[in-house]
Order: sequence, then C-alpha cells, then structure tokens
Amino acid sequence: MITTLDFEKPIVELEKKIEELKNLSADGNLDLQAEVKKLESGLLHLKRETYANMTPWQRVQIARHPKRPYTLDYVRFIFTDFAEFHGDRTFADDKAMVGGFARLDGHPCLVLGHQKGRDAKENIMRNFGSAHPEGYRKSIRLMKLAEKFGLPVVAFVDTPGAYPGVGAEERGQAYTIAFNIREMARIRVPILVAVIGEGGSGGALGIGVGDRVAVLENAYYSVISPEGCAAILWKDRTKAPDAAAALRLTAKDLLEMKLIDEVIKEPLGGAHQDPEVTAEAVKAWIKKSLKETVAMDAMELVSRRYEKFRNMGVFEDGVVSQVIQKVSTVKTKRERKQREKRISSSQ
Repeated sequence: MITTLDFEKPIVELEKKIEELKNLSADGNLDLQAEVKKLESGLLHLKRETYANMTPWQRVQIARHPKRPYTLDYVRFIFTDFAEFHGDRTFADDKAMVGGFARLDGHPCLVLGHQKGRDAKENIMRNFGSAHPEGYRKSIRLMKLAEKFGLPVVAFVDTPGAYPGVGAEERGQAYTIAFNIREMARIRVPILVAVIGEGGSGGALGIGVGDRVAVLENAYYSVISPEGCAAILWKDRTKAPDAAAALRLTAKDLLEMKLIDEVIKEPLGGAHQDPEVTAEAVKAWIKKSLKETVAMDAMELVSRRYEKFRNMGVFEDGVVSQVIQKVSTVKTKRERKQREKRISSSQ
C-alpha cells in the first residue's frame, strides 16, 4: 500500500499522468515520447521544489512515514553477523528496543536502537517504538558489555517518546532514563548516535548520549512531540504545525544550534524512497565517526563527551544574575513580613 502525504499529492497526480501517457504510447500507434519527457522534466523540478521547501511539520510527517527504514533495516543493510540479545535481567524483554553484537566491515561492534512495526500486529508487539524501562535497562546492559570487551556502540534513535503508561512509571521509567544518561556519559568506548526518524524527548535521550550525534535530513529531534506541545500551549492538537515550527526540531535547526554534529543527506523525497542509498550514507558517517573516535584514549573520550553535552544551551550571565537577584529580593521581603507577623502575634 502506497502512503501519500497531503503535500505530495500534486507529485502523485503528475506521476499518474505520465504513467497513463506511457501506457497509451505502448498500446497504440501514438508517439508521445516528447510529451512524456517534458512531463518527466517537470516532475523532477516539482519534486525538487517541493522537498527543498518543506515546512518543519512536513518533515515530521516524512520522519513518521510508515515505509521509512527502521533500526533492523539499517542493521541488515550495514552490518553482518548480527546476534540479537534479549532481556534486562530484571523484568522482561522489551521488543520496542533491539540490540546485539554485529560486524561492520569485519570489525565487531554493538548495535542497538528503537524498533517500530510495519503493520498493526507488529506495532502492538513493538509498542510503536515507545520503549518501557526494561528496554532502557537492556540497552545500558549491552553498552556496559560492549565496554567490557572494548567494542564501539552504534545507537539508532526512532521513537515518539518513552512509553508513559502506569506500568512503565511504576517500574521507574524516569529513573531508568536518567540512569542511562549518566551511565552513557561514563562509558569508555566510542558511542555513535543516529536519529533516523523520530527523536522524541527522554525516550530518545535514553540512548542518545554519544561522542558523535547525527540526524537524518528529514528526521526530527525534540523535547516533545508537536502534538503534545500544541496540546499544552494552545489546548488544541490541530496547532501541531505551528508547534513544529516553534520547536525548531529539524536537522538544519539542530545543527545551527550546535546540538548535533552532522546532518545525513537523504534521497529526494525521504529515506523510504531508497533505503539502500540512505543506509550507504549512514554507513559512511559511522565509518568516518569511528575513525575519529576509536583511537582516542578512554579518559579523553569520556571527558570530551561530558564537555560536549555540558556546553549545550546558551544563557547570559547578566540576565541570570538579574533573575536570581529578583528572586532573592522577593524571598527577603516575604521572610521579613512573616517575621513581623510572628512578632506582632506574640505581642
């Protein structure tokens, strides 16, 4: 089944027209090659124009495309001898998070990431890529195993967010993600992180602390989903396009804000148009990043990773000082009034 997004409909209509002319030319005595070539040229121009000027919300839609390659697709295209590991040794095996050891051009490494499903049945099994605490515990267990054997880690992020259900909260969802962030900052082997689709909030950060972080051209990385942001700010989920623009969640925005290291190009129309070409681009980034990090001293690697994330975000000392001063003034006035009230009541 072909999934067509709203803004892609003019492209699909032109493609159908070209196909009709080709069929007429093949079935009859009409020579329509000149018209076909003219329309194909127009189609290419329309595609370039459409995909070069996508809004942030349209990129979010591309990132969620059901035909987009997922973690196990990249594993199949890029790595060999993949052996999947299961379970967190505490509660269960979370199928929304996959991981195991594999080889990259003959070199062993750990590969892990979020995994979505291709149909309703698989999506239920994979929980739509939203991992439970046991998924994050499994991932950090495997990362520490990779550290023990001195193997680099490659993590693929693709989740709308960590699962927010009651059971997940009871089993320590927030604590587990925070624990992962802390422990990943200390892992003494190279960690590469690629956001291949959705990069939703803490669900992404739970496996997102890396020495090199890249985002595919049409993927997004955000503190909250556009729908969630719209529901909070405007009490209206239909404002999601406005929220997507305000969140600055596109790969280009993230690179400009120095929150990521690189943007990986996708084929025209998105990764789903040619998964193998996309995988080749991801593989090239992985090999280049490993070359930059694998020879580093372990302590230098950890120190640089820590500084990388500590330096994110911008603030002005003057503004912060003014805020602190105002808060202190208000607190002092409140305490003085409370003291005067106590003295007055005691008298």
